[in-house]
Amino acid sequence: MDVLTILLFSVPVICLIFLIWKRFDDDRRDRDCYILDYECHKPSDDRKLTTEHSGAIIRRNTSLGLFECKFLLKAVVNAGIGEHTYGPRIVFEGREEKPTIKDSILEMEEFFYDSVGKLLNRTGISPSEIDVLVVNVSMLASVPSLASLIINHYKMREDIKVFNLSGMGCSASLISVDVARNIFKSHKNVNALVVTSESLSPNWYTGNDRSMILSNCLFRSGGCAMLLTNKRALRDRAMFKLKCLVRTHHGAWDDSYGCCIQTEDEEGRPGFHLAKNLPKAATRAFVDNLRIITPMILPVRELLRYGIFTLLHKMRNGSGEDEAPKPTINFRTGVDHFCIHTGGKAVIDGIGNNLKLTQYELEPARMTLHRFGNTSASSLWYVLAYMEAKKRLKRGDRVLMISFGAGFKCNSCLWEVVRDVGSGNVWEDCIDSYPPKTLVNPFMQKYGWINMEEDPTNFKFEPSS
Repeated sequence: MDVLTILLFSVPVICLIFLIWKRFDDDRRDRDCYILDYECHKPSDDRKLTTEHSGAIIRRNTSLGLFECKFLLKAVVNAGIGEHTYGPRIVFEGREEKPTIKDSILEMEEFFYDSVGKLLNRTGISPSEIDVLVVNVSMLASVPSLASLIINHYKMREDIKVFNLSGMGCSASLISVDVARNIFKSHKNVNALVVTSESLSPNWYTGNDRSMILSNCLFRSGGCAMLLTNKRALRDRAMFKLKCLVRTHHGAWDDSYGCCIQTEDEEGRPGFHLAKNLPKAATRAFVDNLRIITPMILPVRELLRYGIFTLLHKMRNGSGEDEAPKPTINFRTGVDHFCIHTGGKAVIDGIGNNLKLTQYELEPARMTLHRFGNTSASSLWYVLAYMEAKKRLKRGDRVLMISFGAGFKCNSCLWEVVRDVGSGNVWEDCIDSYPPKTLVNPFMQKYGWINMEEDPTNFKFEPSS
């Protein structure tokens, strides 16, 4: 068989193989999930919960006695939260005991109309180009839904695919991203708007149960709107590409299910109960989640190193020699930045200890907690925005997000930075002042006199002048 004949037969075969490969590659690319842009909400300054405002709220709660006030003082001082976080309007108007549905809706409207509008304007995407809308607000289920509220305001298409999630807790934003990602797997050229927040207006606790008072010290107002896409035409404009996402749910464990739960106290006051076994439940979910996502995000050489050293450690202990420290995984071999849920100072410190993170790596989460508090499911995006404002994110970097939520859930994902980012965002007006010289909360300075009180029967929350 001469060369010409071989070429005549081989060229069609090569073309066929190329077409099959291109079709497979195109299908894979069409399933990729990108973040085109995102917008974190910054409420107006008249909603800042300063030390003075916090004291006024405590003073109005006549059910609080000396011991509850001492507990609150310790919780606030150790929470890692500063004086520039934001609360719902009803606590500034003194109506936290009697919230209305209108209060809840207005709180959400203020966020929706500000952040979603800014996001669409900045990206140049019109409301009619949104194919999928995913909204998650855990503790508010209105009728019509909050998703319908957004659709009505922005006059979105009648064939838009809508998902309105509630009750998913602080890990809900990654669940919403997962919903969009799964749609991308079967639909090409899709734009998805993901909106994540929490409604504090109907959930501000006004009783004296310590396990429920704690939520008032941690949770603050906030929210984030994200524009996701799998359009190849928009790929060059994207900020991040989703590499993997893992969800862990321990709802089958009774103690995990009940460690964070919306309930009522003995006097019928609604609130959010945080149990003492919460750290244990969080650790268990975190370990199970890491067990799955670690092989997805770390290079083979690090997995082999850890496996070999673990085997040697077991052999050494079995031989009766002095017990050596357990080998640890170096997550920095596959992760450049750690985006941690700002569930509280203890949560951040716990993850930092488990992953052997440095103060520099924990700085974004700690500064976010100090500036914005725990904004529930949207907190991850304020942490990411801090990294962006500090110009830490460079093309090719990999960002690990870790979140926790009621249920009990631990969700994590890995993003790849696909272009250098560092534009102004929610941190723009204050990023140069972070990190501050001290994170000390002035609450102790103003209300430390409470610790000197000893008589609970005659105690009144009246700070000295």
